[in-house]
Amino acid sequence: MPAETASETVSVTGWGRTAPSAARLIRPRSYEEAVGAVRGCGARGGIPRGLGRAYGDAAQNAGGAVFDMTGLDRVHAIDAADGTVLCDAGVSLHRLMEVLLPLGWFVPVTPGTRYVTVGGAIGADIHGKNHHGSGSFSRHVLSLELLTADGSVRTVGHGTPLFDATAGGMGLTGVILTATVRLQPVETTYMAVDTERASDLDDLMARLTATDHLYRYSVAWIDLLARGAATGRAVLTRGDHAPLAALPARARSAPLSFRPSRLPPAPAFVPEGLLTRRTVGLFNKVWYRKAPRARTGELQRLSAFFHPLDGVPHWNRVYGRSGFVQYQFVVGHGEEDALRRIVGRIARRRCPSFLAVLKRFGEADPGWLSFPRPGWTLALDIPAALPGLGAFLDELDEEVAAADGRVYLAKDSRLRPDLLTAMYPRVDDFRALRAELDPRGVFVSDLARRLSL
Repeated sequence: MPAETASETVSVTGWGRTAPSAARLIRPRSYEEAVGAVRGCGARGGIPRGLGRAYGDAAQNAGGAVFDMTGLDRVHAIDAADGTVLCDAGVSLHRLMEVLLPLGWFVPVTPGTRYVTVGGAIGADIHGKNHHGSGSFSRHVLSLELLTADGSVRTVGHGTPLFDATAGGMGLTGVILTATVRLQPVETTYMAVDTERASDLDDLMARLTATDHLYRYSVAWIDLLARGAATGRAVLTRGDHAPLAALPARARSAPLSFRPSRLPPAPAFVPEGLLTRRTVGLFNKVWYRKAPRARTGELQRLSAFFHPLDGVPHWNRVYGRSGFVQYQFVVGHGEEDALRRIVGRIARRRCPSFLAVLKRFGEADPGWLSFPRPGWTLALDIPAALPGLGAFLDELDEEVAAADGRVYLAKDSRLRPDLLTAMYPRVDDFRALRAELDPRGVFVSDLARRLSL
């Protein structure tokens, strides 16, 4: 079947459900159909899309084509001895976990959802709770097959300029068809978790700086509505994969069982104004106070530790029809004062955010548009209908840029293009490679047009 016969014009948004744009959605079911889709996508070009978990407009293309790659979802080969997998780019991390965990292997990096594709993980160069030790996803990709603008398929090895442009390149260098990924060995599907409370932002940063190296995974939920002496108070959660010996006897019979629980989905219609400063402030206060002051060695299911929100399908609906903005930035070590100022401004602005996390990043990977760099990263969800939000975030962008930081393009839908070069110093190299590789502008997105990528 030609790719064009499996297409329809639809309204497309990111996970934040803001800034919709109409595009022709094409669903290739084979590599040949993918080539046909790229060659026939039309004057407005096309952009690959996975499971739609980029928060902003990176996988949208107003008036053009969007390639839904989830139909290419085969796991081709697993080397259980060496710990590698060769799979299609449309395979989700959830599917990889289903296949790999019974064999004693886990994905090397996972974000806060397992419902992202391997292609999306490379295109956004995703990071997780282990970045301080393991880096981002592309560090563990040995090679990939890339369908480029001329319709040819190239094998791209780790460490080449095309690889570095593709890792974090938001799908703008081509369509990733397959990838070979190195895996993480595990003995169980349980995590051994330590939890502690931090009284304020300085206390939190001190705890992370002193002991983060002792843990494979580390993240802090932060109360951004707390003010005064409690500004930046947080619940710090860290851990590692539990060994078989740590499991109780009843769990040792099936230590690699993977059956994530699911709750009923969020309703299709949620009234506006549900997440107010008052309701979120109450939630944050309860969440902080119910957390243990210090608890060590708690066994948690892998899905509960990494992906608690995946248990609630369509949880993004709770923000109402207006949707939400996820704002994530990083500032380097030595810029702690900038982080303090930004957290203080958010707290004084009373942004009703209950999904806010702070982490430490380790060494950066070489992707030209890869987001992580050594330092501190804060991510927060904010209802898009909050009055004055755009101007407030513009001010934060300027403060981040002045601190030699950057915002995450996979979550962005509003960054001003004049700040992009300050945040991503290799963006001109990226543009030059794109101009050489794709002179007709076959691959394009709403994000690319907005930021002149």
